[in-house]
Amino acid sequence: MHIPLRHFEDYIDETILRRGLSYFKNGQVHEPDEIRTGEYEAIVEGTEDYTVRMTIKNGAITEHVCNCPYDMGPVCKHLVAVIFYLQQDELELTQKPAKAKSASPKKTKKRKTVAEQVDELLEKTTHDELKQFVREQATLNAGFRNLFLSFFVQHNTGESKGIYEKQIKAILRGAKERDGFIGWSGAGHVGSAVDNLLDSAKKQIEKRNFKSAVLICTAIMEQMVGALQYADDSNGDIGGAIEAAYEMISTLAASQPAEDIRKLIFDYALSTVDKKIYAGWDWHVGMLRIAATLLTTEEEMETVFRELDKLQESEYEREETQSIKYEVILKTKGEKEANDFLEANITNPNLRRKVIQTALANGNYKKAISIAKGGIDYDKKKRLGLVIEWYDWLLKIAQAQGEREKIIEYARLLFIDNFSNKQDYYAILKKHVAPESWVSFVESVIRDITAKRRWFDKEHIANIFIKEGWMDRLLELVRKYPDLNTIAQYETHLSAKYTPEIVDLYLNALLEYVKKNVGRNHYREACRYIRRVIKLGAREKANELISFFRSEYPQRKALMDELNNV
Repeated sequence: MHIPLRHFEDYIDETILRRGLSYFKNGQVHEPDEIRTGEYEAIVEGTEDYTVRMTIKNGAITEHVCNCPYDMGPVCKHLVAVIFYLQQDELELTQKPAKAKSASPKKTKKRKTVAEQVDELLEKTTHDELKQFVREQATLNAGFRNLFLSFFVQHNTGESKGIYEKQIKAILRGAKERDGFIGWSGAGHVGSAVDNLLDSAKKQIEKRNFKSAVLICTAIMEQMVGALQYADDSNGDIGGAIEAAYEMISTLAASQPAEDIRKLIFDYALSTVDKKIYAGWDWHVGMLRIAATLLTTEEEMETVFRELDKLQESEYEREETQSIKYEVILKTKGEKEANDFLEANITNPNLRRKVIQTALANGNYKKAISIAKGGIDYDKKKRLGLVIEWYDWLLKIAQAQGEREKIIEYARLLFIDNFSNKQDYYAILKKHVAPESWVSFVESVIRDITAKRRWFDKEHIANIFIKEGWMDRLLELVRKYPDLNTIAQYETHLSAKYTPEIVDLYLNALLEYVKKNVGRNHYREACRYIRRVIKLGAREKANELISFFRSEYPQRKALMDELNNV
């Protein structure tokens, strides 16, 4: 989510804005440090001290992260507080002095970035001083110690997977609560600590210390998959670490590593399957995929195939094992046997896709059409998402053949029935339908969409009106569904020509909304829309509405409070 600094209020929930402003005004934001050019880090005092990091490019925040537990939206109050700090001169704001720093927030001279300060100190620090600092920190700080040991592991003659397992166990043990469970916040801390180990593994790959990288990644995967049994991983910190480690091993396996590394990964992959370390997770099949990538002998192929044949418990496993077998056969037996395997297992969508792709690439349109239509017939009862894909392939084939009528037929069907487009079907239709027939064609499409009576048809039709510039019809559509969300969704398209009408729609919708809803959150929502009415230049009407609410609902104290903030 990119946030332009000059208009950040438009991108952030009003409640979060208000809380962030309060944090800023109360002096809870420590002066941000510029880590590198355009990268800032600041401490914000809250329930505990939280660290906010953000990257600013061309006047917009392009990346941001806060280590607080807030997960109700993309932006937390701590980030907003830092934004207010950075924009305080522009917004003419002042704050109480931050508790931890006495320096004025207004800087007359640009400070050095943290990276520049570190470089300067490294130039001046002696070798012995650095060694002493590392010794002390490794003794006092477990996180620093783990990072140091894994980063310079190539110099450790006793390196083993056990070294990293011990580090990860210590991280997990430190995050456990009294009952042995790792809560949501603790899982986040685990994820951050293990990310340091993953960074070390990446560095080892860059240094071509592949064995070290493999040991780090396998230790992470095994220990973290065990932690999934006693942790709240709703934010994906633990599962994400496993996936990152798996992807690193998979990428290394695909890079044609030297024989010692190939054998190390191959044997490990098969051992995890045999011990069922990742049973019940996608990584179980993934390990066989890695082993299949690395096999080089007939004996290894037979071993992998035996294990693949055992995975038949679900349709997903059957389809994945068939796909892996195909890749192995293509690699070891050649294209003819691989194609025979495809034909024999054509109901597998992964393999059907490959057959269509190959036939289309070879110009064998008749076969490609037959296989795609076969997919429609086979999947129409259970897997409608695949049916849409097979129709999309028929469209691609028609495009390759230049068959205008077929292109229109398939693009029309897909546009009407498929709201998550694989191609821009509307643009395809506009390109191929004769201009003199276009309006009547679009009207027929609208009629067919309307007849479907689906939840998303309103938005589907509205987008047609927007594409065609039919703002009068868009206004009529909004009048049919005059709720606040719908009005706001199409306000930008309509306000240039129909501002008074949009204002009236808002006012009527607000009357109904406040009549039917009670509670502070609803009142804040209503006031947010009142501000939109004011932005449309209708302050007088907004004031009249506020006066009406004051006289009609004087007993609603929370409403009165929120109206005071408009």
